[in-house]
Amino acid sequence: MRAWLLICALTAAFPLSVRADELSDVKAQLDAALKSIQALQQRVETLEAQKSPAASAATSAAPAPSSAQVPASTPAPVAAAPVVAPNATAAEGAPEQDKARVEIFGQVMLDAIYDFKRVDPEWNATLRPSKIPVNCPGDAGCGNDGETVLSVRQSSLGFRGFIPTPIGQLTTLLDFDLFGSGGGSTDFRLLDAWAELGWFGAGQYYTLFMDVDTFPNTIDYWGPNGMVFVRNPQLRITPYNREGLKLAFSLEAPGAAIDTGKVSEVDPALGANVTGRTRWPDLVASLRMDRDWGHVQAAGILRKVGFETPANAGASPEGEETGYGLNLTGALNVFGKDRLVGAVVFGRGIASYMNDGGVDLAPSASLKAEAVESLGWFTYFDHYWNERWSSSIGYSEHHQDNTGGQFDDAFKRGRYASANLLFYPVKNMTTGAELLWGERENHDGSSGDDTRVQFSAKYKF
Repeated sequence: MRAWLLICALTAAFPLSVRADELSDVKAQLDAALKSIQALQQRVETLEAQKSPAASAATSAAPAPSSAQVPASTPAPVAAAPVVAPNATAAEGAPEQDKARVEIFGQVMLDAIYDFKRVDPEWNATLRPSKIPVNCPGDAGCGNDGETVLSVRQSSLGFRGFIPTPIGQLTTLLDFDLFGSGGGSTDFRLLDAWAELGWFGAGQYYTLFMDVDTFPNTIDYWGPNGMVFVRNPQLRITPYNREGLKLAFSLEAPGAAIDTGKVSEVDPALGANVTGRTRWPDLVASLRMDRDWGHVQAAGILRKVGFETPANAGASPEGEETGYGLNLTGALNVFGKDRLVGAVVFGRGIASYMNDGGVDLAPSASLKAEAVESLGWFTYFDHYWNERWSSSIGYSEHHQDNTGGQFDDAFKRGRYASANLLFYPVKNMTTGAELLWGERENHDGSSGDDTRVQFSAKYKF
């Protein structure tokens, strides 16, 4: 009806002089338009009819929320803020620019220890033979037998960066654990602050004099005392690294562990004021060969270990001795994941690089400075019973050839042994128990030992 009214209005608007055939053409066009409008209206009504039952079904299937469940104004979900590393983008023109990334890693670890005897309370979260008391009362750690220690000091956090550049990939490493100074302290302790690009590395990392790949599958924090183990600030160059053969050199931060010994009897003030002097960096070289059966490595060190007396004029007496050492290490793949690892290290003035015990310099019988001789070794067998269970068993020693000017209570020998049974219930989780024994022997032959059991749970991320 509305369409016909429209036709009539349009017809009235034409002048009376419009011819009849023209009016007929206009009417035909209007009829066609009206049919198109009616067809569109029918399609719209059909679509609305199909949509309505689905909406009704969805409404009836879902329970009506209460007023307590629906806030007056429910905000729309918001995407979490992205984590970005703006300085870790690939360098312009570098190949494989999509490989730039930053990784976060770490672990949460609890050690539950029962010590059948006692050790220095500053170090009771791990077993170091040099920290076992021998002369009681007097030595740190003396007291009634038996102590329980709960520690999270092995928990750690770290970051790795991988940044492609036109001359190779820049890799960085920064990580910490909670083994800060002080008994039971959980202060952050820097482990590594390291970067490598091509041949060159700089920062703090495992000394080139050691072979960290031989560290056994134990849960005690400190591990075998007779191995070389220290993280050292250094500059490193690796001029050859291909076909399983690697040659590297480093200049490393020097250190001097000094025992003034009987000097303090002759001159107590002098003995109290002697300090280490580190005039030159330590020079280290390493040659390593990797094969399907495992690997072997030979590392050598040359150093100057000095001392001085800053409180005296000219810092005298003062002097330095040459230190040197050779460390032979290796790992042998036995069968499956099982392996046999070990090392032998010998030298003079290298106690600063040993995992536990000893000094670099001590007075001779004539009270002249002497580089103290060290011999260390260890051997361990890591066995995997299956995918869920493993064990590690082994023994280690560090022996020092004491000088004539050292006191009777100077460290002479440390012994260390352990055996464990570890369980891996799920990915990234390790739990298990370890039996440990250690002994300290002094210059005069007196000794003390300790036995402990450690239960640990480690969760890696």
